[in-house]
Amino acid sequence: MKKKRMTIISLLLSAFPVFGAAKKETPSVSELIRSINPAKEKMAVTAVRADTGQILFSHQSKRPLIPASNMKLVVSAAALHYLGPDYAFETRVGLLGGTLVVIGGGDPLLGEPGLHGPKADSIFEQIAQDLLDRGIKVLDDVILDDTFFDSNRVHPQWPADQLNRWYACEVSGLNFHRNCIRMNVRRASSGAVIEIEPSTQYVKIINQVKLVSSGSSAVGAYRNKIPNVLTVRGNLNQSTGFDVAIENPAGFFGTLLAEELAEKGIEVRGKLIQKYVKNDPGIQTIRVFRTPLSEVLNRSNKDSLGLAAEALVKTISAENTQGRINGEWPHGLHLVGRYLLSLGISEDEFVLKDGSGLSRDNRLSSNAIVRVLRDMSAKPYRQMFENSLSQGGVDGTAERYFRDPPYKGKIAGKTGYISGVRSFSGICRTPQGDYLFSILTEGGGSEMRNKINDITRAIFDGRW
Repeated sequence: MKKKRMTIISLLLSAFPVFGAAKKETPSVSELIRSINPAKEKMAVTAVRADTGQILFSHQSKRPLIPASNMKLVVSAAALHYLGPDYAFETRVGLLGGTLVVIGGGDPLLGEPGLHGPKADSIFEQIAQDLLDRGIKVLDDVILDDTFFDSNRVHPQWPADQLNRWYACEVSGLNFHRNCIRMNVRRASSGAVIEIEPSTQYVKIINQVKLVSSGSSAVGAYRNKIPNVLTVRGNLNQSTGFDVAIENPAGFFGTLLAEELAEKGIEVRGKLIQKYVKNDPGIQTIRVFRTPLSEVLNRSNKDSLGLAAEALVKTISAENTQGRINGEWPHGLHLVGRYLLSLGISEDEFVLKDGSGLSRDNRLSSNAIVRVLRDMSAKPYRQMFENSLSQGGVDGTAERYFRDPPYKGKIAGKTGYISGVRSFSGICRTPQGDYLFSILTEGGGSEMRNKINDITRAIFDGRW
């Protein structure tokens, strides 16, 4: 009898709601924006329908803010506009008499494994084999022509204390290995051992690393007054590895090439020379390395590779300069700005200083970014552009976000981050159609990324 009463009570309780158990409704875009502190934080949000351009939501949409890596979206769109979807970066290798000539085409992915061979140094092996196949075992000189870009390899507005970081590497008309070395530091009985990839004499290492038995490893590489002499110091507990930007990428390429030639028994009697030679009619081309624009867009947007974006800016300049020479930041960015103006974007809504977004003097409005996204959505090369974006929950810099349904694989965009700045712009592929959006913020701490993600979900859901 007691058991029967308990069953009846349980049934009665299940028929009525339990106070406090109701699921709280997810905040709308407006509510999320109201949660920020306007005294310390800035935010601009724009969302439109991709097919009609109908404004779905707008908050300070024409206010220019620091975009961080969202600059790469604008640069990528401008590259497609000026260069076309079939464009390919070319690095030409040839012979000029007894001299080997390498003519750079600004390729930021030269030597990328999988593009030009299974390994980074596959291109050097291929060049050496080309020479051996022609019976050439002695060369006079090796000429490196990096004049596709100008000689200003370091942007003047990048933080001086970060120029040895991979994301602030030099930008050259002849790049290799993302213009970085990989530094691996490990423990050994004799002390800390430092190995670099690719292995080369181009970089000199001063080892000041100390071994410790407790705590985390904190090791860094620091430049000296002498180029490519790096002092490595800090405390090492467990093995660690990091990328370090080198100086003069063309010289880096030339040294690696000469080391490979020597290993294959090909003697260089003269010197490594950097100079303009590309239009000499006597050059006999023996090999051309090509990288499609689509690959560079993918690295720029999906993986946020700054070198790719900066190379796009300078390539836009070079390809619109007589003689295809001396691609530069000011000219390339002027052309990017002209593209923005052609979309009806006011000149008050943007300031362009670099291509990667590392400069804190860049400015873009969320309206400007959305207009660029809408222009791309209407172009025949729409799919190429959209494929370059990081897919939320799937790949790229947005892989760790939006992993839950219905958002996974349905939100594609470009993240952005520099100190105190976070952004996200892209596409929500909703059951009601595609929404284009841009969210730019300044101020706030790490929690701002969560707010941006929540706003993106609210846009996807249509909760305004």
